[in-house]
Amino acid sequence: MADTVREIERKYEADNDTQLPDLAGIGPVAAVAEAGTEDLDALYYDTTGLSLAADGITLRRRTGGRDAGWHLKLPVAPGVRDEVRAPLSDVPPPELTALVRSRALDQELVPVVRLRTRRTVRVLRDAAGTPLAEVAEDAVHAWPAAGAVGAGESGAGRAGARWREIEVELLGEGDTGLLDEIGRALAAAGVRPASAASKLARALAETGQGRGGAAAPHTAGPDGRRADGSGKAAAKAKSRAKSKGKGKAAAKGAAKGAAKGKGKAAGAGKKGPTAGDVVLRYAYEQVRAIIELEPAVRRDLPDSVHQMRVATRRLRSAFRSYTKVLDRAVTRPIGVELKWLAAELGVERDREVLTGRLQEALAGVPGTLRLGPVDARLRIWSERRRAGARDQLLAVLDGPRHLSLLKSLHAFLEEPPLRKAAGRPAPEVVAGAVLKDYRRLARRTEAALAAPAGRERDEALHGARKAAKRTRYAAEAARPALGRPAKKFAKRTKRVQQLLGDHQDSVVARATLRELATQAQRAGEGGFTFGLLYGREEALAADRERALPDLWRKVSRRKHRAALRP
Repeated sequence: MADTVREIERKYEADNDTQLPDLAGIGPVAAVAEAGTEDLDALYYDTTGLSLAADGITLRRRTGGRDAGWHLKLPVAPGVRDEVRAPLSDVPPPELTALVRSRALDQELVPVVRLRTRRTVRVLRDAAGTPLAEVAEDAVHAWPAAGAVGAGESGAGRAGARWREIEVELLGEGDTGLLDEIGRALAAAGVRPASAASKLARALAETGQGRGGAAAPHTAGPDGRRADGSGKAAAKAKSRAKSKGKGKAAAKGAAKGAAKGKGKAAGAGKKGPTAGDVVLRYAYEQVRAIIELEPAVRRDLPDSVHQMRVATRRLRSAFRSYTKVLDRAVTRPIGVELKWLAAELGVERDREVLTGRLQEALAGVPGTLRLGPVDARLRIWSERRRAGARDQLLAVLDGPRHLSLLKSLHAFLEEPPLRKAAGRPAPEVVAGAVLKDYRRLARRTEAALAAPAGRERDEALHGARKAAKRTRYAAEAARPALGRPAKKFAKRTKRVQQLLGDHQDSVVARATLRELATQAQRAGEGGFTFGLLYGREEALAADRERALPDLWRKVSRRKHRAALRP
């Protein structure tokens, strides 16, 4: 059974003769207590291509110390990692290997580095004796795992590296400001910030095993997603661009732009970005989001399913919008699988959102109109649909179809299917794609406005909503090339999407309320309250339909489209 510990720490390095300062008196620290010395022996696992290290992830089997076992460290933010732990076993435990599947795919995880550490621990306490932070002073010896195979071998006489490292980790609900104060005291004593993001990264570099971005520090977002987009895929894209000529130049620019994480156009220079630069940067961000959010979905972290679903939709939309840049013969099959994955991710998410909507609606009904056990009826309906949904999603992520999709996404990063137009200046190409999607939206909106009320109009409005979403995503992707006009265009289109989304949510809610009323009626409970909510949803949908013509007149003004043209 795996458990998770959030690590908030700072890493430093120092020469062997550097004396650490007395930290008593730093901020709220009143005393420094010796906590003993530990001998730790860790074997780090990765693919032969170092797929995990490329994304700042470490998987180790460690003996000795207070927390012997398997440890998987996942980046959360600079200086923050989640350590997922599992008991000792001979091979990497499946509950941890599942969390790296989106990176490792079906490659074997093998030992890559062995570290032996003599750790001296000191605990910093406040005046009340409460532990505030732990300072670990490590004497590290690292060498390639291939030179340490065999029980009982110590690595003596083998190639390796040695260094001294200091880790300062917050305990409990500590304040990161304390880490800043301790950092200043250490710096004054000649202690330096660590040159690598982890012991593994330094060991790989110093033993000659690091490749590309494998040993480079990185930045991650608060949900575990890489914020800088750097790593192995970017390095590979850059390498390909150098060797494969003109067609891959856009891949190089897109990879650089994503790696730098700049707000300006990827690959921008004196001549400006190409269409390939801009589209690949956007597609790259979505692919990385899917890959990096998968462990969060498996861990059932808040909003992870929704964010992963959004990324699948954005990527599929980009494939459909930018057909002049990306070869549809390659992206169409991936798009089919992305649609499937989005549907699987949506099962539980849609139930959750709909349940919340109906619960909120019930809360607004006066007690005199709440006839029968309506809350219980809704709860039973929701629980029946939730049962097994989590297990089903995990089965999907563990299945061969999802693995095949992941491989396709990695292949897309390594070999973007660029067409000739990818080398053209970005503004003219991406503006054309956005305006093409807009024309599709206009046709669908006007058809919906002309459709007779009822099911036919509902379906037409739903189609217009999907067209609005696609146009919005296309404009968001075009922003690095078109700037503020694209940002405003996306914002206006989002207003249409949201209005039509409210309408569609009402259509779905009414169908569910009818189902609930029928169930209640059959059970002899009466369906009055559900009928009341049905009427309110019907009125809401009618309100959205009345608001659409005026909103569409504002959004569809010719000047908004003219601003997009280069």
